[in-house]
Order: sequence, then structure tokens, then C-alpha cells
Amino acid sequence: VHLVESGGGLVQAGGSLRLSCEASGGTVSSLVMGWFRQAPGKDFEFISSISDNGVWKNYADSVKGRFTISRDNAKNMASLQMNSLKPEDTATYYCTVGVNEEMVRARLVESWGQGTQVTVSS
Repeated sequence: VHLVESGGGLVQAGGSLRLSCEASGGTVSSLVMGWFRQAPGKDFEFISSISDNGVWKNYADSVKGRFTISRDNAKNMASLQMNSLKPEDTATYYCTVGVNEEMVRARLVESWGQGTQVTVSS
């Protein structure tokens, strides 16, 4: 499966962005989809995941209440709505897919996207 993220950019603190992750080369409808981010000089950070049927969603404490993950299996894609952005949200955001939640969190995954840069100015 090939993943492509889009929707990153430069936004002021308090603003919003919507990231998209489009999959090709295979269906992701039976896979957990997730988002990670990596800020300069920092480790990969789990942000959010969503179950194959979209019922179960998990969020890192750092983004809970501000970010919303969703998916559209008919379009083979997932999205991450990011509101109330803070300068500390500045990072490259990556989409991934895995067979279950635990594997995604452990980064034992099927595929990664190339990342999309999000920069939040203060």
C-alpha cells in the first residue's frame, strides 16, 4: 500500500488544518490507520489512530480535544482535522496503516507516507 499525505502548511496559533492520507495499490478498509508526527530533534510521536470500521478512535493526550481523526473506506483514505493549533504542534506528520492498534502504536506497520509539514507560528 502506498500512502500520500497532504494538507500541511503554515498557520497561526489557534488556526486549523485538515490533513489527508490517500492510499493506493491496495485497500486499507481492513486496516487500522494512524497518524504520527516528528518535530525536529525529537522522536516519532503517536498522534491518533482509527479502527478499520471507524468506530474506535484513539488520541495522544497532547492533541485530545483538538484533533479529530476520520476515515472514508470508500475513498481509501483517512483525515486528521486539527483545530486550536499550537506552536508545539509544528512537525512533519505521517500517515500509516497496520493490522491492529498495538502494531500501529509500536510502529510495526505495513506502510508509511512521505509526510506533510505543519508549521504553527506564534
